[in-house]
Amino acid sequence: MYEILDKINTPSDIKSLDLNELKQLCKEIRDMIIRNCAENPGHLASSLGAVEQIVAFHYVYDSPKDKLVFDVGHQAYAHKILTGRREAFATLRKQGGISGFPKRSESEYDCFGAGHSSTSVSAALGIAEGARITGSDEKVAAIIGDGAMTGGLAFEGLNNAGISDTDLLVILNDNNQSIEGNVGGLHKHLLRLTTSGAYNIIKAKVWKLLGDGNLRDSIQRWVQSLKSWFVKKSGGDIFESLDFRYFGPIDGNDIEALVKTLRKIKDLRGPRILHCITVKGKGYAAAEADPVTWHAPGRFDPESGELRKSPRKADRYQDVFGEVLCELAEADNKVVGITPAMAKGCGMDIFAKRFPSQFFDVGIAEEHAATFSAGLAVSGAKPFCNIYSSFSQRAYDQIIHDIALQNLPVVLCFDRAGLVGEDGATHQGLYDLAAYRSIPNLVISSPRDEAQLRNLMHTAYHYGKGPFIIRYPRGEGQGVDWRSCEAVTLTPGKAETLLEGSQVAIISCGPVGNAALEAASRHQGRVGVYDFSFIKPLDTEKLEEICSRYKYIVTVEDGCLKGGLYGAVCEYCATRSSSPSVTGIGVPDRFIQHASAAQQWRECGLDVEGIDKVLQKIFGN
Repeated sequence: MYEILDKINTPSDIKSLDLNELKQLCKEIRDMIIRNCAENPGHLASSLGAVEQIVAFHYVYDSPKDKLVFDVGHQAYAHKILTGRREAFATLRKQGGISGFPKRSESEYDCFGAGHSSTSVSAALGIAEGARITGSDEKVAAIIGDGAMTGGLAFEGLNNAGISDTDLLVILNDNNQSIEGNVGGLHKHLLRLTTSGAYNIIKAKVWKLLGDGNLRDSIQRWVQSLKSWFVKKSGGDIFESLDFRYFGPIDGNDIEALVKTLRKIKDLRGPRILHCITVKGKGYAAAEADPVTWHAPGRFDPESGELRKSPRKADRYQDVFGEVLCELAEADNKVVGITPAMAKGCGMDIFAKRFPSQFFDVGIAEEHAATFSAGLAVSGAKPFCNIYSSFSQRAYDQIIHDIALQNLPVVLCFDRAGLVGEDGATHQGLYDLAAYRSIPNLVISSPRDEAQLRNLMHTAYHYGKGPFIIRYPRGEGQGVDWRSCEAVTLTPGKAETLLEGSQVAIISCGPVGNAALEAASRHQGRVGVYDFSFIKPLDTEKLEEICSRYKYIVTVEDGCLKGGLYGAVCEYCATRSSSPSVTGIGVPDRFIQHASAAQQWRECGLDVEGIDKVLQKIFGN
C-alpha cells in the first residue's frame, strides 16, 4: 500500500533514504496513523504533530543503542510504526495488542515506559548518567511537549540536569497545546520567545540575503547570538538560566531542518535543549483546526473528517459533574472549580464557560492543584478539585499534608476511577480506595449512578467539616433520569439496603453495585445487596447487622482488592468473635492491561456473570 513505509521494519532501514524520501515517509506514516485511528480510536493529534521529530531522531541516531525517552507517550505512534510494530499497529490499544504508550516489555526500542506527564527529563537524565557510570557511549534524548513542561517534575529534572555535565538532549515539542490550551508563565514565555517580532523580521531578511550557500552557514553563529539577544530582551531565556545550551526555535515539522540540526548538535557535550515549533494534528486539516477535539476523537471518516459518534444511552458522569457544579455555583459564588489541565475531559469546561472567574486551570500540576485548593479553602472558598484518579497519585503527599492534616473542606473529585479501558495500565483508577482509606479526616464516597453523584456533590458542599473524596468512573452512567430527581443531602457513613436476602450479603460500592444487584436477583431472595457508597466512614452499624444475619459476605468493588472495601470489611470482621466468611471480588494483584472496559470487567469478574459465578460457587459448597 505504501511505497516507502512498507519496506521499513527497523529504524536502520530509513538511513539510506534521502531527504525527499524522508518527506514521503512522513506523509505515509501520517496516513497510516489517520486511517488506523479512524477505525481503532487512539491519540491522534499529538502523534500527527510529532512525526518528523521521531523520524529525524531515528535517521540521525542509532537506536536502540541510542535512547529516545517519550513524555506521556501518546505521541509515539510513529515510533511504534518505525520500530518493528508496523504490522501490529492495527491492534493498538486492543486486548492482546500493542499498547498506546511506550512499554519496555513490548520492544527494545521502548527504553522507558510512559503514560503520565513530565517524567521524560528525569528518566532520560538517569539513563544518561547510568550510561556514563557503566562506560556506554550511547546517546540519550527526551522529547517533551510544552504542556508537560508545566509539570513540576519536568522542572526538577531540568534543574538537576543543568548542574551536570551529562550528555543529554531535550527536544521541546512546542505546539501551544497539551490536551487543551496551555496555561501558565512558561507557556507565555515560550510564546514570547517564538513570536518575537523584531527577531523574526531581522532573521527573515538576513536569510533571504544569504541564500543557501556557505556564507549562510558561516554566519549561523552570529544569528544565534542575535537571536539570544532578542530572546533575552523579550523576557529572558529560562533554559539558559538553567545552564542548558539552547538551540532554536526551529520548525519541528520540517524534516530537513530537523535532520540538519540534530546532526550538528548530536555530538555536543552537556545538557542541550532543541526548541521545535510544531502543529498539533499536522497533516490532517480537521485536527489542525481543532486539536482539542482531535486529541482523542474516537471513530471518524478519514476522508471527510466527520466524527462517528455512537448515540449515548445515558449521560456521562463527567457531564453530570459539570452540570451539578454549575447548579451549586448558581446558589453560592464561593464555589470554585480547579482542574490540572483536564477541563473538557472532566466536564469542568461547562463550569468554566458559565463561571469563568470561579474556574482555575492550573496546568499539568496535580500537586499544585491540591495545595492551591487547600489555600482556597483557608480563605473561605468552597473548592471542588477534579483530578483523574490515576493522576491523583501524584498529589498523594499534598492530599495528606496540606488538606487532610489541616482538615480543610476541599472536595476532591476523582474522575476515571476504576477500570478505564483502552488507555490501559498507566491510566487505571484502581488504587485510590486503598491509598486514601488509611488517611485520617477523609470522607471517601463512590456513587452508584448519576443521581447519587449529584447527591454526593450536594452532600460534600454542605459537609464543610473536612476533606471529602468522590470517586466515579469514566463514561456513561446507568441511564437514571437524575435531572428530574430532587437533590438529597446524604449522611456520610450511612449505607443503603438495596435488596434483602437470607443467606449471602453482597456489599458493594460504586456503579458495580448495579451488576451485583442483577446477579443477586437470579437467586430468589437468597442474596441481599447493600450499597456502601461511603467507604469511609464505614457504616459499622449496618455491617454489624449484616454480620449477624448472614453466613456469607461478598464484597464487590471496582478497585484493587487489597486495601479497599474488601480490606475494610475484613478488618471489621476480625474484631468480632464470630463472623461470616468473606469473599472479595475486585481487581487482582496485577496490572490490568489495555482492552475495552467491558473486557477488563469480565477479566476481573466484575460483570454480572462474574459475580453470579462466585454466588453459584458459594451455594454449591
